[in-house]
Amino acid sequence: MTRYFCLREEKPYPASIDAAHKWSLPGVKCSECGVTWGMSGHQYPGVDLSQLPERAKFVRPWPVPDTELARLRELVRPFAPPNAKLPPGTRFGPLEGRASGKFGPFTSLGDISWVVRREVLERLQAGDVRGLQGFPTALRFREKNPPELLELQIEPYGRLHPDCLPPDMPSPCATCGRLAARLPEVPILDVASLPTDLDLFRVSNFSTVVVGTERFMEAVHRLGLNGITFQELPTR
Repeated sequence: MTRYFCLREEKPYPASIDAAHKWSLPGVKCSECGVTWGMSGHQYPGVDLSQLPERAKFVRPWPVPDTELARLRELVRPFAPPNAKLPPGTRFGPLEGRASGKFGPFTSLGDISWVVRREVLERLQAGDVRGLQGFPTALRFREKNPPELLELQIEPYGRLHPDCLPPDMPSPCATCGRLAARLPEVPILDVASLPTDLDLFRVSNFSTVVVGTERFMEAVHRLGLNGITFQELPTR
């Protein structure tokens, strides 16, 4: 049976990234639940909005009413992967900003976004790790001969099992989709919902949780790569 692991960053190198994605969906001011919010954990660095006539609306946007969010979501949907939910706050395009220090194989931005050196991604792909996608960043370095860093596009699949969620947890808002729930102390993956052809993905109903399979972990260890620690997640 496949084992699954939550990814966490270790910092063996003094690397720093101060950057944001080029475009994003705005946050939403919901007319139903009354909450203004945006979600973390939905990043699509491979989605290019440069040909979208209204692309300026996706550069540092302010929160908008739910009707405007719905309109903007439909504008970007043709550019996004078919499975993308596109909640408020979804990011698109390359990471833009400053980077400095020494970069190891993997570097994380808050355990949510992950960048990888190009040669590392190629070695993992050659080692039969399935479904890895990396896209160029637009990071500026002061150093000469900086590394070529790619951002992994880690898409949402699978869910947490209901057994680890509060029994009285409210349903998502019917208008904006906001789920008023915290990540459980011990997340349990719903094994029936997990992808069988990907070795790296996010949990769709708690998208800040990045999951690697045992195959991914073994490839990282076999190649002697650092920058990631693995915490096994139970399944049910």
